[in-house]
Amino acid sequence: MDIYIYNTLTRQKEKFVPVDPNLVRMYTCGPTVYRDVHIGNYRTYLMADFARRVLEYNGYRVKKIQNITDVGHMRRNETNPEAFDPVIMAALESGRKPLEITQSYTEQFLADNERLNIQPADVYPKASDHIEEIIEVVKELLNKGFAYDSGENIYFDVKKFKDYGELSGNTLTKMEKLLEAVRVASETDKTDSADFVLWKRVDPQYLMKWDSPWGLGTPGWHIECTAMSLKYLTSVFSDRLPDNRIHLTIDLHTGGEDNIFPHHEDEIAQSESFTGQKFVNIWLHGGHLTVEGEKMARRRGNVFLVQDLVDRGFDPLSFRYLTMTSYYRSKMNFTWDSLAASQKALDKIYQLVKSGPAPIQHSDPSYAKEQVLIGCAEYEQRFLEAVNDDLNMPKALAVVWDLVKSDYPLSAKKASLFKFDKVLGLRLKETSEKPEEVPSGVLQLVEERENSRNNKEFARADELRGKIEDLGFTVEDTPKGPKIVRM
Repeated sequence: MDIYIYNTLTRQKEKFVPVDPNLVRMYTCGPTVYRDVHIGNYRTYLMADFARRVLEYNGYRVKKIQNITDVGHMRRNETNPEAFDPVIMAALESGRKPLEITQSYTEQFLADNERLNIQPADVYPKASDHIEEIIEVVKELLNKGFAYDSGENIYFDVKKFKDYGELSGNTLTKMEKLLEAVRVASETDKTDSADFVLWKRVDPQYLMKWDSPWGLGTPGWHIECTAMSLKYLTSVFSDRLPDNRIHLTIDLHTGGEDNIFPHHEDEIAQSESFTGQKFVNIWLHGGHLTVEGEKMARRRGNVFLVQDLVDRGFDPLSFRYLTMTSYYRSKMNFTWDSLAASQKALDKIYQLVKSGPAPIQHSDPSYAKEQVLIGCAEYEQRFLEAVNDDLNMPKALAVVWDLVKSDYPLSAKKASLFKFDKVLGLRLKETSEKPEEVPSGVLQLVEERENSRNNKEFARADELRGKIEDLGFTVEDTPKGPKIVRM
């Protein structure tokens, strides 16, 4: 079945057709690791994970690269009107070295990825490890006339790239809107306020610096993603990829909607000026996450981490479930009540997959082949249609619950749910195979019932069985002793 994805560049849903039918090349903008990654960021990373899983669900092999920005992401805020590198600022405030800061937060980022069951990228390249490639791209942009040396910094000349603004709508013909969007950068040495830094010269005392043909400096933020994505997903830095073919275009590039401008717009400009070819076929962007209707802000105290969810007693996968209840391009409002509802729904699915026997395999002679295959095929087709229609996860969840409530055999439901979980990523199979955690109160009742049976107090044993069932469990008497099963 065809897959359709909304392309930010063309502003319409497009049929997904990879450059190479044997391999999908996918790039996801990763975190700037100077502090913990919050759940708003993770909504975007989960969207990328669902996209990858849908592609793999349809039989594609996916190579995913997600960068780690550990230098050069210049910021401004209310207390620092001049551009500053937050990694260096965090190092100065903590008394640690910049790369110690970034390594610590990178490790936490990867640990939280695992807790949310986000499939690992094939490579997590760090900007600081790719200065050589960054310099090579900047040199070529200078040679081609797309960049210039102001005497202080190296800039990309946006007026030299005729298609600038197509992704965001901030075209050069809309200069007033463009200047407002970039907030007229503080650099006064630029030819035009819309131009952006490729390489920034720094003093010898600067904490993060590298030698270059233009002296000591540090890379701009946008050029880092261009260098790393082209290195790992195209043949730019080598004559051929391992399959002996030349590839210059990436199939899918993902990020949050806040990345559209200027970051992704600038990536396109410098990448296509460098290669002379289209940079990315489909741009996939996720909507913002708000908290209790307000924008997340540390000064409001409403920036939450994965650990905050755990500290309040939630399974991190309940947040994964919650993100599926909203369409990825829409704004999502996080509340603790909505997370509790997601936890409750997730627990119900877990109870289902843990109940009864394991799904019957097709080779089993007792397999009700005709009935089960018809039931599975019906829901599996609807599920596939949902996820292939621009990652419509809310619709896919509706199919899940229709299946759960259906009259089909439990074994058929579980078999289909395990298949769906290749996209959902809720660890249903692993949960179904975990030993049941029985509350201590139930264990005590079972022990009392066993003593009553041994004493031939069968009326008392039946009474205790009823109490056990009231708590959601039943007891099966076996030659090896009582077996406790969740109802």
